Amino acid sequence: MEQWVEVATRQMAGLLQRMGIETEVQGSMKEGGICLELKSSEEAVLIGKHGRTLESLELLINRMVNKEAKGPVRVILDIADYKKRRTDSLVNMAKRLGERVKRTGKGVTVGPYNAHDRRVIHITLKEDPSLRTESLGDGEWKKLKILPARIEESSVESNRSHQGESAQ
Repeated sequence: MEQWVEVATRQMAGLLQRMGIETEVQGSMKEGGICLELKSSEEAVLIGKHGRTLESLELLINRMVNKEAKGPVRVILDIADYKKRRTDSLVNMAKRLGERVKRTGKGVTVGPYNAHDRRVIHITLKEDPSLRTESLGDGEWKKLKILPARIEESSVESNRSHQGESAQ
């Protein structure tokens, strides 16, 4: 696996050089995958709005390395701990919005978010029995709805079936 760290580092450096962005690329093994840390004076450009450029670069480098490796190799790309800061920000936002939903009793729709960001929000609010979350939409970028928890599902279903019987 160590050989793929070198391959990923070399390919990422080459890609960024062709883009005209001076960047230092440091590769290491982490949690069964390859972690590439980028250092540049143009971090904002490499991260992009809400991390979209970073996500696109990560997708590209994964495709490039996996094509050469002819097998699954996971490459994680980060710049100045952006991903940790982004996760912390999403957790704080989810908790704040969850409190608002509990206080007002009205759902809140946020996004669109990529799958990773939605997962962070879902997991953050999963432990609160008074809240539930739903992803809305199609494609990779979906909105997320934070709602008050439902009334017991079985009682709602039985009410519907009783109402249907009396209407006939």
